[in-house]
Amino acid sequence: MWQRSVCVGLLALALGYLCLLGPELPPSALRHLSASLLGGLRRARSLEGRMVAAWQAAIVRPARGWARVAVGVNACVDVVLSGVKLLEALGLEPGDGKNHAVLNSRQDLKEAFAYFMEKGAAAERFFSNTESFHHIARTASEYPGAQLYVGGNAALIGQKLATNPDLKILLCGPVGPKLHELLDDNVIVPPESMQERDEFHLILEYQAGEEWGQVRAPNANRFIFSHDLSNGALNMLEVFVSSLDEFQPDLVVLSGLHMMEGQSKEMRQRRLMEAVASISDIPTDIPIHLELASMTDQDFMSNIMHQVFPLVNSIGLNEQELLFLTQSASGPHASLASWSGVPDVGVVSDILFWILKEHGKTTERASDLTRIHFHTLAYHILVTVDGYWGNQVAAVAAGARAAGTQACATETIDTSKVFLKAPLEFVTSQIEAPSKISLNPDEPVVHWHREGISFHFTPVLVCKDPVRTVGLGDAISAEGLLYSEVYPQ
Repeated sequence: MWQRSVCVGLLALALGYLCLLGPELPPSALRHLSASLLGGLRRARSLEGRMVAAWQAAIVRPARGWARVAVGVNACVDVVLSGVKLLEALGLEPGDGKNHAVLNSRQDLKEAFAYFMEKGAAAERFFSNTESFHHIARTASEYPGAQLYVGGNAALIGQKLATNPDLKILLCGPVGPKLHELLDDNVIVPPESMQERDEFHLILEYQAGEEWGQVRAPNANRFIFSHDLSNGALNMLEVFVSSLDEFQPDLVVLSGLHMMEGQSKEMRQRRLMEAVASISDIPTDIPIHLELASMTDQDFMSNIMHQVFPLVNSIGLNEQELLFLTQSASGPHASLASWSGVPDVGVVSDILFWILKEHGKTTERASDLTRIHFHTLAYHILVTVDGYWGNQVAAVAAGARAAGTQACATETIDTSKVFLKAPLEFVTSQIEAPSKISLNPDEPVVHWHREGISFHFTPVLVCKDPVRTVGLGDAISAEGLLYSEVYPQ
């Protein structure tokens, strides 16, 4: 670090001396030397510092922003603590990891936590046993250092958007007394959304390099589980849609469909049909963003893709959800069992392209889907059908900036606390003839085009010691939406 500081100082002295000598030098020589020295100064700055400066220049407000945003329908109180410490407090010994679609016991919890911790992947599961869950929840909430936060994708997105004083936010979801106390004053909760008891979700966090028995986490992440019946039945969906007439939003943000996985297959399918009917009642001139989350049932994911995607304008998802989506519908790269390290940009790009080509808006297809905001730890991609969305350079940069500040719990990105994890070179497809792209830290938002679909890519500056990983995807999507502009059709 000190070598870089000395280098910058010497270059600055040289530039000053050059200005003194200026009158004695020909103008062409002066210009050449000035450009060389300024180029040296730029190179002397860290990659991270150059990216932050470039983002700051790129992040501009859209010409037509939102004024009123309605968000629903999952909301809860998150109990956040160390996963390893909770499992130890429950007397559970380390062992082999195993994936479970639904957790039926403490043994299932232990195995599922170990499975995802070893991968460093986020996951969310339903815990079916009421009595066992309440015992675990009590142990977690009473554990020294456990923290209580606003939880649920809808509430987290609403809370993030509410930090903008110019926005009015309506939140519909099962809001109990503790959650209501935690919400920003700028968040309006209709009386029909209030309930006597809070829904609690347990967030088991782990740090990069943390060990539990033979398991070692490759990066920081979290494992989420709950016994949440209100959110699981989407109880507040009809309340949400009926509240829109009075609130008159410019934008609707919907999340919580994944919570229905805890229901029986028959109940889930019936509720999904009712949800489709309710979403169809939202006026078509109000754009809808759907935020996805961790799921395990391929049939249910496929049903959402075919029945809900055509009704929404935008979706947000991470690498686990993207891979599960293509596996559920036999899309491109569906044979890939899991990601190895940083997801390949070309593979991700192929799947995103396929979603919009197969399920997005075209002249022949009655679908409203025109935008996908993809986020993974190392980078983000915003994909849009041409002609429907503007300001996407600013939107993808704002989402990446939010990832860096929220994970490190800083107001602005502190370049000493973050690092670049994204590949410096990548190809834009693994199926079609790709372009090879080299990343330039001074222009960190990269754009490419494929058959009427635009891709905007930017790396993320990853927090070295994240303070909190929960809600990161929701904050990214919220920030991306805040800086996005939808064109009138």
